[in-house]
Amino acid sequence: MDYSSYWHETAPRFAGACPDKVSGRFDVAVIGGGFTGLNAARQLAKAGVRVALLEAAHVGAGGSGRNGGHLNNGVAHGYAEAKAALGAEAAHRLYKAYDASIRMIEAITQEEGIDCDFRWSGKLKLASKPGHVDGLKANYELINREVDPETRWLERADLAGEVGSEAFHGAVLFPKSAMMHMGRYVTGLAEAARRHGAVIWEGAPVTAREKGVTGWAVTTPKGTLTADRVILATGAYTPRTFGYFRRRILSVGSYIVATRPLSTEEAARAMPGNRTCVTSMNVGNYFRLSPDNRLIFGGRARFSAVSDQRSDAKSGKILRASMAAIFPDLARVEIDHCWGGLVGMTKDRFPRAGQADGMIYGMGYSGHGAQMSTLIGAALADIAMGRDDTNPLNGLDWPPIPFNTGKPWFLPVVGAYFRLKDMIS
Repeated sequence: MDYSSYWHETAPRFAGACPDKVSGRFDVAVIGGGFTGLNAARQLAKAGVRVALLEAAHVGAGGSGRNGGHLNNGVAHGYAEAKAALGAEAAHRLYKAYDASIRMIEAITQEEGIDCDFRWSGKLKLASKPGHVDGLKANYELINREVDPETRWLERADLAGEVGSEAFHGAVLFPKSAMMHMGRYVTGLAEAARRHGAVIWEGAPVTAREKGVTGWAVTTPKGTLTADRVILATGAYTPRTFGYFRRRILSVGSYIVATRPLSTEEAARAMPGNRTCVTSMNVGNYFRLSPDNRLIFGGRARFSAVSDQRSDAKSGKILRASMAAIFPDLARVEIDHCWGGLVGMTKDRFPRAGQADGMIYGMGYSGHGAQMSTLIGAALADIAMGRDDTNPLNGLDWPPIPFNTGKPWFLPVVGAYFRLKDMIS
C-alpha cells in the first residue's frame, strides 16, 4: 500500500518554481499554493499585478491535493440551517457561489488548457438510515423550491441504477455537481499563474511578517520579500505566525483510500451512475470513481488533528471496513493508496473571506474547499485590486473559537458526540 495521495502520485509535478532565493518587491504576496492562492495569483498576474506566491512545501501539498476529488454544489450542511444562521439572502448567495465556482473551474480548465478530467457528474446525498429520509427529503424540497429547481428526489428503488449497494434508503440528486483530477488541476493552475507572470517559490514556509513603511516584509528560510498587500490562503495548514486565524479555525483530519483499478464490470456494479456520493451520517463517508476506475472512498474515520502515515494507516483500516459494509463485493479488493489531509473547519462550518489582521484571507471551507476555493481565490485577487463586490462571504462575522489555540485537543470529545448522534438517529 502506498501512503501517498493518489492525486499527487498520478499528476505531473509543477516544474516552474523559482530556483532563486526569495527576494524582490511585489504588489501582492500570496501565501499558500493550493487552489485559493494559485487562482488569486493567476488572476492578479493576468491583470498585470506584480505577484509572488510562497508555498511551504510544493503546490497542492495541502488540502487541494489531499481531498476526495469532489466538486459538490450546495452548502456544507442543511440549507434550512444556513437560512436560519445567515438569513435567506445570504444563504441564497452562498449556495449560488458554489455553483458559480464550479462553472469557473470548468472555464479555467478550458481557457488554460488544463487536462484534469473535469466532468459534470452530479452528486447523490444518500440517506444512510430510514430515519434520515424525512429530514433529507424536507431539505431537498426547500432547496428545490427556493434555490435549485434542478435537484431531484430519488426513492430507494431509483438507486439501483446509481449505486450498487443496498445500504441506502433514498437520495437527493444535485445535477450541478462535478468531479476532476485534483492533482492535474493544481499543477495546471500553477503553470497558468507562472505563464501569466506570477513568481512561485516552493519550500518557502513563512516564518515572520512585519509591517514597514513601504509595505509588508515576509520572511522565509529562503529569504525575504516585500509586498504592498498580502493574501493568506493556508486553510488548515495555517502556521503559528498567523495566530489570529489559527484561533478561528480547526484543523481536522480527513482520510481516504483508493482501491486498485476496478475492472469495467466491477466499476459498473459498484457505481453504475458514476457520480460523487456523500452519506447522511454525521461521521459519514464520501466516494467516487477515479479516471482509471479506482473507488476513492473517504471520511472522517477518526477525529484527529494529525495526518501522518501512522494516523492514516489507522484510519485506512476503519475506511476499508466502512467500504466493505457499503460494497460487500469489494470487501477483499486491494487498496493501493491510503492518505490523509487536514480540513479547515470553522465553528459554524461556513467559509470566510475578507480582510483582517492586516491580511486579505480566504479559508475555513469545512470540507467544501475543492469546489469553493477557486472562486474565493478570484475574489481575493479582486480585493487586492480594490474591489470587494465579488466576495460572496463579505460581511460574515468570524469570532474566535473558545479555548482554541490552534491545537484542537477536544476533537476526540467532538467525535464521540457525533458518533452518539449517529447511533441514535
